[in-house]
Amino acid sequence: MPLNSVFGWFMKKRIHQIELFMKYPVEVQHDVFRSLVDQAALTRFGLEHHFSKITTVDDFKKAVPIRNYESFKPYVESLREGQQNVLWPSKLKWFAKSSGTTDDRSKYIPVTKEALEECHYKGGKDLLALYYNQKPNANIYSGKHLVLGGSSKINAFNEEGYTGDLSAIIIRNLPIWVELRRTPSRDIALMDNWEEKIERIAQTTMNEDIYMMAGVPSWTLVLLKRILELKGTNNIREVWPNLELFWHGGVSFKPYRDQFEALIPGSTMSYVETYNASEGFFGIQDRLDANDLLLMLDYGIFYEFMPMSEYGKAAPKTIGLKDVVLGENYALIISTNGGLWRYLVGDTVRFTSTYPFRIQVSGRTRHYINAFGEELMVDNADEAIRYACQATASSVTDYTAAPVYMTGNSTGAHEWLIEFDREPGDINQFKLLLDKKLREVNSDYDAKRAFDFILREPLVRVLPKGTFYNWLREKDKLGGQHKVPRLCNDRRYIDEVSQHLVSVVTEA
Repeated sequence: MPLNSVFGWFMKKRIHQIELFMKYPVEVQHDVFRSLVDQAALTRFGLEHHFSKITTVDDFKKAVPIRNYESFKPYVESLREGQQNVLWPSKLKWFAKSSGTTDDRSKYIPVTKEALEECHYKGGKDLLALYYNQKPNANIYSGKHLVLGGSSKINAFNEEGYTGDLSAIIIRNLPIWVELRRTPSRDIALMDNWEEKIERIAQTTMNEDIYMMAGVPSWTLVLLKRILELKGTNNIREVWPNLELFWHGGVSFKPYRDQFEALIPGSTMSYVETYNASEGFFGIQDRLDANDLLLMLDYGIFYEFMPMSEYGKAAPKTIGLKDVVLGENYALIISTNGGLWRYLVGDTVRFTSTYPFRIQVSGRTRHYINAFGEELMVDNADEAIRYACQATASSVTDYTAAPVYMTGNSTGAHEWLIEFDREPGDINQFKLLLDKKLREVNSDYDAKRAFDFILREPLVRVLPKGTFYNWLREKDKLGGQHKVPRLCNDRRYIDEVSQHLVSVVTEA
């Protein structure tokens, strides 16, 4: 039997278990909750919060306040000093260094053996299981898998403690069946210099037989375009004729889909989105023709959902799966086998279906614009950008937006800094279409735009090519999880980028 057929059979064995939590989601989540609390009862955190006395989720909520990273930091610092049994009972030596945006501060997320094996690796296997279940003739294990991780330097901070990007930790600990197909080699994959790494990956993979890619869309495009330059072609099919799957995450795929479909023509290519973060692996696109993600409920993660009306309150209320409402935005709260307890991830999600529970990532709790009551979320912005691009035959490399505050008799506005890969012929038309779609997908924005009374038309500034890349490089934030923040409720990022442009022009 061909190796790919064996691989497909092995992957699909998991489908029955997935169907089980789809059928009994609330029961499976209760079992996860009970297991987490029981396992951590004798940890420092468990003793401090009286886990042994917790019998219900309500008990848990009363005993454990919701925390962001700053509130968790004292526990993390104890772990980084070498203490054990602080948040989770098993021995801990790995910490995922995460920023997620261009912020200078880094987070160090504990990564336990259980989190690696029962969450992150399980998520990767389940993605392939769901893919093979939908495409029985899939052939991806017949060739190489190109995995584009971040700038993945591993640092030792004590005799038994290590920190690095999650991608570096995963690559260091991959099971043999994955390592057999992964490319590039580990020494290239773990290079710290992002620009040198892109060049080395391009040089070493452009002559390989790639069947699957995994990475962040924006950075994967950088790699693909470099490979096309080296090969002297405009078509990735001429480089990798057997490529059939791109497994992506980290940023919305909406602004990039058209560019990928142009570079990889034909109907045999599939795109599968994942919701994977340093804190855990949360969701997988389980239907190739849909744009939502199956919430993975048996990965050692217990979920709570905070209505955005509760966000920022001293004692915010949360709800469980059985009480969620379709279409509402919720801040994601997790308790995990990595030792995070009622942890505010910083992402917002909304449910597209229940039984089974499917979600879309709608934005970040910090990345939105609500300066005038418009409640503009990242998914609104991505949808509007894609609409305007399709209507004007243009494509976007990156963008960011922020409010323009009211001054004197002037109403407010949103300012958009957009870097195009292919510019529209008429930027004013692009602006009008962007505004039109935002009004369609966001009723609050539409109300504030009425008669230009509160918000006038958006301001759109076209940036020179390479602006965002150079800005990120200046901040030492190239590659991997680092990304341009789409929206901000103040002008910190937009002013930084503007100042960067001024300094570049001055130097020139």
